[in-house]
Amino acid sequence: MKKNSNHKLKAEYDFSKGVRGKYAKKFQTHTNVIVLEPDVLKNFPDSETVNETLRTLIKLANRKKVAA
Repeated sequence: MKKNSNHKLKAEYDFSKGVRGKYAKKFQTHTNVIVLEPDVLKNFPDSETVNETLRTLIKLANRKKVAA
């Protein structure tokens, strides 16, 4: 790892027992990040609203499949 002289850690920070990537695999499998376009974001202020709307859309789509 290249040392950067502009980045100095304080003496009280001790990473000597740290494990690199300890949670990386768990993070990759349990995290799903989706970026919304600004115009869509205006209508969905939080993840709860997005999930609720998508669940409704899924139900509607499934009803159309059954009716067809």
